[in-house]
Amino acid sequence: MKIAVMASEGAPYAKSGGLGDVMEALPAALSRIDGNEVVLLLPYYKKIKENPAYPVEQVLYFDVHLGWRQQYAGLMRLKNRQDGVAVYFIDSDYYFGARPGAIYGDCDDGERFAFFSRACLEALARLDFLPDVIQCNDWQTALVPVFLKAQYYYQFPNTRVMFTIHNVEYQGWAHGHFFDDVLALPWEFRGCLDMHGQVNMMKGAIETADMVTTVSETYARELMYPYYAHGLDGVLAHAAWKLRGITNGIDVGTFNTETDKHLPVHYNADTFVAGKAACKAALQAEVGLPDEPDTPLLVMVTRLAGHKGMDLLCYIARRLLWEENCQMLILGTGEPQYEHFFRDLAAEFPNRVAAKITFNLGLAARVYAGGDIYMMPSRSEPCGLSQMNAMRYGTVPVVHATGGLRDTVPPVDENGENGLGFTFQSYNGDDFLWAMKRCLNLYHWNRDSFRKLQYRDMCQDFSWNKPANRYMELFRQMCG
Repeated sequence: MKIAVMASEGAPYAKSGGLGDVMEALPAALSRIDGNEVVLLLPYYKKIKENPAYPVEQVLYFDVHLGWRQQYAGLMRLKNRQDGVAVYFIDSDYYFGARPGAIYGDCDDGERFAFFSRACLEALARLDFLPDVIQCNDWQTALVPVFLKAQYYYQFPNTRVMFTIHNVEYQGWAHGHFFDDVLALPWEFRGCLDMHGQVNMMKGAIETADMVTTVSETYARELMYPYYAHGLDGVLAHAAWKLRGITNGIDVGTFNTETDKHLPVHYNADTFVAGKAACKAALQAEVGLPDEPDTPLLVMVTRLAGHKGMDLLCYIARRLLWEENCQMLILGTGEPQYEHFFRDLAAEFPNRVAAKITFNLGLAARVYAGGDIYMMPSRSEPCGLSQMNAMRYGTVPVVHATGGLRDTVPPVDENGENGLGFTFQSYNGDDFLWAMKRCLNLYHWNRDSFRKLQYRDMCQDFSWNKPANRYMELFRQMCG
């Protein structure tokens, strides 16, 4: 099967969040399936262009029409990819190559990614690569199915489009005049993009794509409710017949306790007791906490944002430290009020709390390995990767049962059996505190059961093999 994957970011070339991780692993997993030919198209950002680790060659160049604009686009092919995925970059200094800084956040982001979406289709047509399926991701490529149905149908008459929602909160809004000024689509497509008199790109993709997926089964059901859907609940409910959930995997080659170069000691599911003890002692020394092997270390690696449940952790943190014998380590950056809170908490409890307000992938791996309990009280979580990373490193998760957290962390009973972690149902601080206490109680008073739970977590298959096969099932359904 010929598969074209399009996204605004993909590790290791450019990454700002979970989408980048998925775009590193999913195309590679699809390419390992016999008979597949996979291409990945990404913008040619300045950070990619200036990185000598990514040698490219120009395959072709062409003009892209957006309304009255005519913009140059170059198609660059990566020369050193070894896993069977053909990686192409859409080159445009005007939109991508000459802009420093973050991937997103420019005032013309809507126009930038409208250009990218159309350029991807134009590039495939000029390459004479006619995919059976196009898989596009989030609002930045939401215009791909719209452009295909409106203006590229005759070039791709048998191509089906899957649109994947990674986070419905970001939908690609633009002023109403964007439809005529930038997109210049036939008028009959105005309705699929119009929402409250404005252009909503994600709405357009939901209505025109052949299938809509999201990154966990529970999140697919949650999107039918206003609380989760950020205004698109009615649109998604109308499209429920073509909406599916596929829970993400993680890169088990990178997150591997036997080979991770960032760890001071390597271990596996059979040697984790000694291995994690050594990693914990090294981590405590690194972050300035006392070496206390029997004191549970509660950890969190996250973006410090409200929807990640920071308000709940702030609400219970001092009570948890007063009432329980534990240490706490927070790693991440984000909203100033939460950065200030955890810095203050570390100053108040210097021997109990460490706050590392930074982005450090090496330290993140050591936190996963050295922690005992992983806290993830997210208000909503389309899939979540951190809980799977933590379990792969033998760190027991305590999570809010929402989205992908519900799918990947089935709750244990009072003896720590028949599940993979501790959960709480209602989004409030007291329920989160009680879930933490239940986990700490198992750690303190039934260490054998706690270690059996760690072993069970480490033995789970969180690879991309199962999700990739699920994508293939849906691809075949789409193609009839």
